[in-house]
Amino acid sequence: MIKKVSSHINQNEGTIFERSRPGKLGYHLPELDVEAESLDSMLGANLRRDDNLAGLPEVSEVDVIRHFTRISTWNYAVDYGMYPLGSCTMKYNPKINERVSRFDGFAAAHPYLPDELAQGNLELLKTLEDSLSEITGLAAVSLQPAAGAQGEMTGLMVIRACLEARGNARKVVLIPDSAHGTNPASAAVCGYQVKTIKSTAEGAVDLDALRASVNEDVAALMLTNPSTLGLFEENIEEVCKILHDAGGLVYMDGANMNALVGVTRPGDMGVDVIHLNLHKTFSTPHGGGGPGAGPIAVTKELEPFLPFPRVIQYRDHEGAAAYRLEYNRPQSVGRVRAFHGNYSVLVRALCYILTLGAEGLREATETAVLNANYIAHHLKDFYEVGIEGKAMHEVIFNDKRQQKFGVHTLDIAKRLIDYGFHPMTIYFPLVVPGAIMIEPTESEGRDELDLFIDAMKSIAREAEEDPDLVKQAPHSTRIGRLDEAAAARKPVLRWKPASKVAGA
Repeated sequence: MIKKVSSHINQNEGTIFERSRPGKLGYHLPELDVEAESLDSMLGANLRRDDNLAGLPEVSEVDVIRHFTRISTWNYAVDYGMYPLGSCTMKYNPKINERVSRFDGFAAAHPYLPDELAQGNLELLKTLEDSLSEITGLAAVSLQPAAGAQGEMTGLMVIRACLEARGNARKVVLIPDSAHGTNPASAAVCGYQVKTIKSTAEGAVDLDALRASVNEDVAALMLTNPSTLGLFEENIEEVCKILHDAGGLVYMDGANMNALVGVTRPGDMGVDVIHLNLHKTFSTPHGGGGPGAGPIAVTKELEPFLPFPRVIQYRDHEGAAAYRLEYNRPQSVGRVRAFHGNYSVLVRALCYILTLGAEGLREATETAVLNANYIAHHLKDFYEVGIEGKAMHEVIFNDKRQQKFGVHTLDIAKRLIDYGFHPMTIYFPLVVPGAIMIEPTESEGRDELDLFIDAMKSIAREAEEDPDLVKQAPHSTRIGRLDEAAAARKPVLRWKPASKVAGA
């Protein structure tokens, strides 16, 4: 057991209520030079009468500033250190993107501006659409979806509308067992039944199982490529052919495009629809739930069904390029988001693309893949590999070796906090028991990767030599190991002083 040592400044910051001392004030007002009035006489029935008001903290300004400044240092962010969350692409966000997104012409533009007063903004949207079209190898792009899951839903809506126009919307969407969990939800929201396609032992789509499942009722296959197993679907062209020959379409979940950009294009593989997580692949801070953007790219056949409005380029009366929003789209699935999506995210994404250029985007992809394989190589003797095969943007291990000592994936993730790293993704994908999913992205240099590798090696040794040390982690945080099952089943939703919280 690690002994806790008191220090002047530490992570064991109490609540602001615990700093309260009777009579302490953070302000000083001059004496009244008018007759005093009570709150009752001024507010009457509008005065909030709450016993909690009597318990408001009495603290000085210094107390307040130091308290909240110290708490602010608890926030882990990609600007602070490596964020190895698998299948999430938590990359560093260049500050030039932030600065450009805050230009008055972008940040202060009202969404109801008439087209003639928003030419720069419309040109930016059209330029981003064209860039993403080139990157994906698909004919048209809608920037409207606000996040990846909404991009999935929009893509399925477009597929359904297209099949209805052909004369039959069909009934079933096929989804591999290694897919993102939002895929079946998106298909169900769009009115489809979901059928799971098993993966092979190598983590690829089982072509025989796929052929046996494809019939006239199948609308589409939703395929994540590279998969959540971190592997590229080498039979992607054959997969697309099987669907197309049966009249179905192929939807690709583009959450893992960070492993493909500049190297290969989904449209060239035969994919019909793909959503892109701009807040992942093209760099926007998205920790804590937002903001995000999940535009979709589609083939020429599917373009008429994209959400409206579309940005149209034309020539004005002087022959110069101009832009307008087109609403007359009779086959469109309609709006899926107010206005034109999360505009600031779109600005950041285009800034990222134009800053790196074609060669830079390819280099970023190659570096992300190199980093994942570097980690895979150095940890393969300490953790069992989840699925054998060449890693793409991420690598998956499991806890089978550590289980012999009573140590599990959750313990390893908690112990990693003591080494100063944010934990990796755990227990996903579900097809790998005890999964330890690591995605370093291209942001990390060799020094940071070596520190992470050393930490993971050290934890593996601790699991064998002193398993209780790992099982009781973390030791360096304000609050130690929590009973997470009890927290989920019996959450405490009201504040209580630390002295009254059991185990605090």
